[in-house]
Amino acid sequence: MNETAKFKEVRIELPEPLEGCDSLSAVIGFPEWWPTGARIAVVIAHGAGNLDDPLVTRLHEDLAQDRFLTLRFNFPFAEAGKKPKNPDPAVLDKAFRAALSLLSRDKSSAPSHLFLGGLGLGALSAARLATSRIHADGLFFLGFPLHPKAAPDKPDIEALYQLTSSMLFLQGSKDPRCDLDVLRRSLSRVGAPTILRIFKGADGSLLRSGQSEAERAGTYRAAARTVAEWLDGILDDG
Repeated sequence: MNETAKFKEVRIELPEPLEGCDSLSAVIGFPEWWPTGARIAVVIAHGAGNLDDPLVTRLHEDLAQDRFLTLRFNFPFAEAGKKPKNPDPAVLDKAFRAALSLLSRDKSSAPSHLFLGGLGLGALSAARLATSRIHADGLFFLGFPLHPKAAPDKPDIEALYQLTSSMLFLQGSKDPRCDLDVLRRSLSRVGAPTILRIFKGADGSLLRSGQSEAERAGTYRAAARTVAEWLDGILDDG
C-alpha cells in the first residue's frame, strides 16, 4: 500500500435546497496517479453521525491509500448539525445523487467502476439508491439496519431483493437492528451474490463494549481490509 494519496475538502452543490442546505461538505481521496490507470471510485455514506465518523473516515482513507478514488459526504441532517429523526428517504436519495454527480463533472477523469456503500443509515440509503437506474459494480454495507431495534419480525428487505450487484455485509453479532438469523434467511433469497462477515460481540458500529482506543483502531483496520479485499476480488473477476 502506498502512502501518497491526497485528500481534498470540497462542497457538493445541491440542485435544490434540502432541509435548509444549499450545499454539503465532502472529502475526496485521490490515489496515486489518478486519473491514469484503473478509474475505480468508492462512495461511502455515513450513519447517524456525520462524514467524520471514525469508521467511515478510516475506510475512506485506507481505500484511497490503496488504489481507489474515495468520496465521503454529509447528509443534510448532518450538515445542519442535527440527529436523524425519521429521515426522509427521498432527501437522503437526492443528497446521495448529488454526491455521485461530483464524480462525473470532469469527463476526462470520470470513474469507469463505481462501488457504493455506507454505515447504518448510509448503508440502507446506498441499497435504495442502487435499486434505481444508477449502476454499481458492487455494494458494501456496514451495520445494515435490517429492522427496527428489538423488532426482528419487521425486517425491511425489499430493497435487497431488487439488487443485482454483488454485496458485502459487515455485521456485529450484537447489533440490535440486525438479527443475524433473519439476515441469513433474507440473503438466502437474494438473487445477487452476497458475502457476510461477522464481527463477534460487536454492535452496529462493529465495535465491542469496553474496547480500548487501540482495539477500536484495530477493528477499523480490519473492516477496511475486508472491504478492500472484496473490492479487489470483484475487479479481478471482472
